[in-house]
Amino acid sequence: MEPTKTIWSLLETVYDPEVPVLSIVDLGIVRDVRMADGHPEIVITPTYSGCPAMDVIRMNIRMVLLENGYPDIRLTTVLSPAWTTDWMSEKGKQQLKAYGIAPPTPVPIVCDLGLFQHNEAIACPHCGSYHTTMISEFGSTACKALYRCEDCREPFDYFKCH
Repeated sequence: MEPTKTIWSLLETVYDPEVPVLSIVDLGIVRDVRMADGHPEIVITPTYSGCPAMDVIRMNIRMVLLENGYPDIRLTTVLSPAWTTDWMSEKGKQQLKAYGIAPPTPVPIVCDLGLFQHNEAIACPHCGSYHTTMISEFGSTACKALYRCEDCREPFDYFKCH
């Protein structure tokens, strides 16, 4: 198998420590894998510039590649263009939902709550209802918001669009 394809396959085994059902490939933070002078370079973009999980992700990338015969790798972080939820795979979005986290909506649906207040309509990952309320702009991590379903009464995280 071609080295870059092998490396992509290995990166599929590296999971986001904050959302352990998503590989870094499904999350969309791996931008490119290329070979330079026989050594792999992995190009990554954090979900946001202050993401605390990136140090662990970098370490896990190095570990999985070292364990599989790639001792000399280069990790390059690229901040522009900024990561977007559009880079998440459909498989990853379905994994989020199955895990109980509402995936980012492909096109934001905005509910008009009054003259100056608008709120995105988010479907509950447990029962599918859009009768949900945002509890907090920030959920278990900064890239998620905390919601509650008014029908099944379950709280849930929503992976915010950016």
